Amino acid sequence: MTEVVVSTQTPDVTLDVCRACQFVWFDATEYEQLPLSPAPPSEYEGLSPKSREQLAIFKVEQLAKQARETVWGTDPPEEWWKVLAAWLGMPIEYDVEPLKRLPWMTWSLIGLITLVSVLAFFDLEKVVHRYGLIPAQIERYGGLTLITSFFLHAGIFHLVSNMYFLLIFGDNVEEYLGRWRFLLLLLAATVAGDLLHVAADPRSEIPCIGASGGISGVLACYALAFPRARLGFLFRYFIYYFRWMYMPAYAALILWVLSQLLGAYMQIHGISSVSALAHLGGAGMGVVFWFVCSKRGVG
Repeated sequence: MTEVVVSTQTPDVTLDVCRACQFVWFDATEYEQLPLSPAPPSEYEGLSPKSREQLAIFKVEQLAKQARETVWGTDPPEEWWKVLAAWLGMPIEYDVEPLKRLPWMTWSLIGLITLVSVLAFFDLEKVVHRYGLIPAQIERYGGLTLITSFFLHAGIFHLVSNMYFLLIFGDNVEEYLGRWRFLLLLLAATVAGDLLHVAADPRSEIPCIGASGGISGVLACYALAFPRARLGFLFRYFIYYFRWMYMPAYAALILWVLSQLLGAYMQIHGISSVSALAHLGGAGMGVVFWFVCSKRGVG
């Protein structure tokens, strides 16, 4: 115990204070002798009872509106292209810090993938069978179809949707990891997704193409590296009624993983031709990259 002297207008008060637990012991009448601290000024000070009631109601309404808009809202994004993307079923990015440098690697990859895919559209069936990933022929070209399949897409919407995801998530992940780690993540996620796809049916002769396995790794890394980021989605009911929904990126990742697990079940049982297993394999590699890089203080 130690004694602490408190000065007052009356004779000073000596209090007993425990150094270990920081409790204060008051003897008889000691607490009453302590000076009272003035109350902080109130924002209601000087207002009439009616004005105080209106201010309180306004604050309650603002809190309720803020609580609602953390999930549901009606205000569309300001950028027209974001509105268009949302109408096409794409997520909209919010609350991410501005980039400190231009994402040259992301832009270059988008340009290269788009160029290769568009050129392949002129003779798509032949190109897909030659350079797509065929599980039963995984050794073709020394295994390079694990990579060449990344640059091919089945159609315009397949290409545009994948490039959109790479654009909105890739720039932030590139800045977080650095250009070459970002490129390594895409490579590792692509190969991991391809191998998991092959493992599901190694005798399949059906070609698998698309960059979504690698992009899934970018998406997973993004959701974990930027926990304050939010994603917006446009939900449409019937024809005219729609609502905007907002959620943290990590919550969207959880829902996406659950949907991919369902997709993987459908893929294994031959119900779906979409390779959800490739998505899950790529996402797993994204989690690994985020874990390793966060432990090393990257970003």
